[in-house]
Amino acid sequence: MLDRETAAAPDAPLPTGVRRAAALSVGTALPPDVTTTAELVAGLDGADEEWIVSRTGIRARRYAAPGVRVTDLAVQAGAEALAKAGVDAADVDLVIVGTLAPDELTPNAAPLVAHQLGADRAGAFDVGAACNAFLSGLATGATFVETGRAEHVLVIGAEVLSRFIDRANRKTAAIFGDGAGAVVLGPASESAGLGPVVLRQDGSLFHTILATHDGRVIEMDGQETFRHAVNRMVEVTGEALDAAGIALDDVDLFVYHQANQRITRSVGQRLGLDPEKVVDCIAETGNTSAATLPLALAAAEADGRLRDGSRVLLAAFGAGFAWGGAVLEWGA
Repeated sequence: MLDRETAAAPDAPLPTGVRRAAALSVGTALPPDVTTTAELVAGLDGADEEWIVSRTGIRARRYAAPGVRVTDLAVQAGAEALAKAGVDAADVDLVIVGTLAPDELTPNAAPLVAHQLGADRAGAFDVGAACNAFLSGLATGATFVETGRAEHVLVIGAEVLSRFIDRANRKTAAIFGDGAGAVVLGPASESAGLGPVVLRQDGSLFHTILATHDGRVIEMDGQETFRHAVNRMVEVTGEALDAAGIALDDVDLFVYHQANQRITRSVGQRLGLDPEKVVDCIAETGNTSAATLPLALAAAEADGRLRDGSRVLLAAFGAGFAWGGAVLEWGA
C-alpha cells in the first residue's frame, strides 16, 4: 500500500515501484446492419446526405436489430479481446463496462457480461460517464492492476444508442450508432503501459447533452457541444502530455473520441497535428459514445498505425460534461 505522502494524484506521475497496466489487446463488435446517411435522410425534413456529411463526416452507422442487447455486443467484443490477448475468461479478475444505456435500469451490464463470458470469479460493475466512460473505466481498471489487486481486467465500452434517438430530428438522428469495443489490461513494466490519466468535469453544463428517464431521447445543443468538445480535448491533451512528461512530437498516434469529424479535425488543427497521426474512423460507424475509443484503436491496429510500442494519446469528451486524457504505450 502507498502511504499518504507517496500516493499520487490521478494525473500525477506514478511513484517509483508502482507497476503499470498494459493494454494487451483490443476487440470489437458491430451490428451487421448498415444504415447509410442517404437512407436516413429520407425521413428528415430539410436535410440531404451532403448536408449531414459536411457537418458530421458520417456516411453510415450500425443499428442493432430488435432483441440485440448491449450485453450481447459487449460479450462479443470482450471475447475477441480476450482471445487476442491469450487470456482465459476464468483468469479475469474484474470486468468493467462503460455504457450510458444498459439494457435494464438494474442490474448493471457488467455482471451479465462477466457471466456470459465465463469470468466466474471476476468482480463486475458499470461506469456511467457517457462518451468518457471507456477512458474512465480504463483509469479504474488500471489502478487495480497497478496496485496488484488484479492481474487481468477487461474494460468494455458498449452502446445501443439507436433506441434513444429521435429519427425525425435532423440535428441528432444521423449522429449516433451502435457498437462495442474492449481492451484487456494486464501487468506491464514500469516504463510502459498506461500513464497518468487526467479526468475532468463541469456539471454546470449538464443540460447541453441530456436524456431524461421520461423522455428517453438524446437531446443536444450541437453548437455548444462542438465548442466545448474542441476546447476541452485540446486542453486535456496538453494536461495528459504534461502528466506523462512528454511532448506532442513524442506521440505516435492521437485517438480522440469519435463524436464528429469536424471536432476531431478541429482539435488536430488547433494542436498542429499531422493528420496521418490522428485516427478518424467515424465515417462508417457514427458516434458510438463509450465504444468510440476502442473502435478507433481497432481501426488503427487494422491499418497498421497501432502496434506494440506505439505511444498513443487518448482523449474523450461527453455528457456531464465529463472529459479526460491519457498517454498509453500500446502492448506489454
